[in-house]
Amino acid sequence: MVIPAALSDGSYPTPNRNLSSAATVWHLRAALNVAALACRGPQELVIVAAYNALLSAQQSALAKAQSTYASEWKSGGGDWQDRYDDAMTRLYNFFSQSPSREAFCTSANRVLADSTGVSPEGLPAFAAERLPALEQPFTDFYRAVDEWRGRGVRPSAPQLRTSMAGLPFSSSRPAQSITQSSLQPISQPVPPVQQITLKIDPSVFQ
Repeated sequence: MVIPAALSDGSYPTPNRNLSSAATVWHLRAALNVAALACRGPQELVIVAAYNALLSAQQSALAKAQSTYASEWKSGGGDWQDRYDDAMTRLYNFFSQSPSREAFCTSANRVLADSTGVSPEGLPAFAAERLPALEQPFTDFYRAVDEWRGRGVRPSAPQLRTSMAGLPFSSSRPAQSITQSSLQPISQPVPPVQQITLKIDPSVFQ
């Protein structure tokens, strides 16, 4: 796993920097898609059900965001489709980094819980507010590794994010060692026998 070099302000270069409104919505959806596919443990079925509900409730807003975002890439000309596909691959790989998965899944659980009741018109603002919370488990891990290596860079005050304060984080745990005490359920626990099927979002293959 390659840890990117910290920038001078203490932040880290990630695929989620300098995004348009449409891109922010699409990156939020991508992060939650990874959570629905990768998160295991007691909150797994809750996350899958909540993600499916989000896709249904925000179908038009997500389609608009994807179309606008693709158009932004297309306006760059050339082999824009290849560049877009490469960017999406990097984005999914970013959110799939296993050392941060426990904290990421806990964050995704909370974001999905908070997405209930968000209107399609309010989705861009919601995405701008909550995408940093989905990214933070990974940059926290980068920072922890840098501090362990003795090369940590202290973030400047404007870059500090506190929305994820208190989240359980341990880079030494196995990627799927999620415990009930670390979860914030968004509903009553789903009986283990219940089968929930993850909806396939065709846009991820475009």
